[in-house]
Amino acid sequence: MGQHEHVRVAVIGSGFGGLGAAVRLRREGITDFVVLERADSVGGTWRDNSYPGCACDVPSHLYSFSFAPNPDWPRTFSGQEHIRAYLEHVTDTFRLRSHIRFGHEVRMMRWDNDALHWEIETTRGTLTADVVVSATGPLSDPRIPDIPGLAGFEAAGGKVFHSARWDHDYDLAGKRVAVIGTGASAIQIVPSIQPRVGRLTLFQRTPAWVMPRMDRPISSAERWLHRRLPLTGKARRGLLWGIRELQVSAFTKRPGELSLVESVAKANMNRAIKDPALRAKLTPSYRIGCKRILLSSDYYPALARPNVDVVASGLAEVRGSVLVAADGTETETDAIIFSTGFRVTDMPIAERVVGADGITLAEAWKDGMESLRGATAAGFPNWMTIIGPNTGLGNSSMILMIESQLNYLADYMRQLDVLGGRVALAARPSAVAAWNRRVQARMERTVWKSGGCDSWYLDANGRNTTLWPGTTGEFRRATRAVDLGEYEVVRVRDKETVR
Repeated sequence: MGQHEHVRVAVIGSGFGGLGAAVRLRREGITDFVVLERADSVGGTWRDNSYPGCACDVPSHLYSFSFAPNPDWPRTFSGQEHIRAYLEHVTDTFRLRSHIRFGHEVRMMRWDNDALHWEIETTRGTLTADVVVSATGPLSDPRIPDIPGLAGFEAAGGKVFHSARWDHDYDLAGKRVAVIGTGASAIQIVPSIQPRVGRLTLFQRTPAWVMPRMDRPISSAERWLHRRLPLTGKARRGLLWGIRELQVSAFTKRPGELSLVESVAKANMNRAIKDPALRAKLTPSYRIGCKRILLSSDYYPALARPNVDVVASGLAEVRGSVLVAADGTETETDAIIFSTGFRVTDMPIAERVVGADGITLAEAWKDGMESLRGATAAGFPNWMTIIGPNTGLGNSSMILMIESQLNYLADYMRQLDVLGGRVALAARPSAVAAWNRRVQARMERTVWKSGGCDSWYLDANGRNTTLWPGTTGEFRRATRAVDLGEYEVVRVRDKETVR
C-alpha cells in the first residue's frame, strides 16, 4: 500500500451523528480527525429532505444537542429549514468546518490487519485512519420499490422522484399527482401540495395511526426568557424528556395501555373524515405504536378534499401513464412521488466496509444487523457506528441516543490512549451475541413485535433490529463506559491478540 494521509479518526457523514462526534472529539482534545461528507453541505437527513411541509415530529427543545441549546426555536415542532440552520450554527460555533471534507463520498473502507488501521477510499482520493466513526444514519438512502413499467412511465415524459430527492424545478400546479406511501413524509407532503395539484391520488398499502400535531409558534417572550435564563430552557427540555420516558413502558411492556391513545387518534380522524367509506379505508387494524405513530392536524382534512382520492392498495404496475394498484384500481397520472422510506435494515454503507476477515459488514449482517451496545461489530476493529442496530426510538428524540453513543465513543478513545501504542479494540463475538440476545428477548413483549403489523422496523427475517426496547436513561447507563472485557485488544508489535 502506498503512502496516504493518515488521521487519528475519520467520521463518515455530517448530520447530527457526525457533527456530534466531531464536537465530542474536539472536547476530548482530539483534533486529528476529518469528517467525510458526500454532499456539499452539512445537515444529513435535514439537508436531503426538503420536500414541502418537511418538519420534525419531536419537540424542538428536545431535538437539539444538550451542549448546544437553541433558545430561539420559532415553533414547538421545527421545520426542516430551522433544523438545518441549527446544524450549520453548530458547525460554526464549534469550529468544525476545517475538519470537513465536502464531496468526499466513501467508496470503500478496508481494515489492514498488519498496520492496524483503516484504508478509506473516497471519490477524492484515499486516506488512512486509526478509528472510523460511521455516522451515515439509517435515513440516508431512499428506497424505491421495483415497480413493473416504471421506466416506461419516465420514458413517456412522466415525472418520478422520491420525497428525499425532491425536484424543486418541477411545477406540480394543476398536475395529476400520485403519492406512494403513507408514512411520516407522505402525511406532510399531501396537505402541502393538495391545494396546488389538479388531482392527488394517495396509494396506501397500510393506513397509519395519526395523532393531532400540537404545534404552535414559540412566543417572543418565551424565547427571551430562554435566552436570559438558560435554566428555563433546560427545564423545558427536561419536562419533555421525562414525559416521554414515562411513556416507554406502554410500548415495551404493556401495549394494551395504548388503547387510550388509539381513541385520541380515532377522534382526530373522525373530526375531519365524515365519509364512512373513506374512514374505513383510513382506520388501521393493528395496535397503535406497532408502526411509527404520525403527527398531523391537516392530513385528514386534506384527504377529505374533492381533488383527493385514496386507493387502499399498494402500487403494483405502471402501464404508460396509468398506475395500477394491487386491487386493480387504475389511475392516470403525470407525476409519481415515492414516500416509501429508506434502506434501514440493509444500509448501503455496510456494503463498503471490509473487516478483519476480509468480508463486508453487509455479509456479516446477512442474517440481520447485530452490534455491541449499538456501536461496534464483531470482526471490525476500531470501527464504530452512530445510530447503529437497535438504537432507534418510537416515541422520543434520537439526539438523546446519539449523545449516549458519543459518551461511548469518548471512552473508547480514552481506552485506546490508556492501552498505548499501535492498538485496536475488537468486539468479542460472544459479547455481541450476548447483548443481542438480551435485546431481542426484551423485544418480544413490545408493541413492535406483538402489535399485529409489518413495519420498516423489522428486517427480512422478522427481527426488530432498529429500535431500542427501553428508556433513553437505560441506554445512557449502558453506554456510559467501555467494558474492556467485551473486547479483544490487538497490538501491532506482535500481531497477537490480547484475550
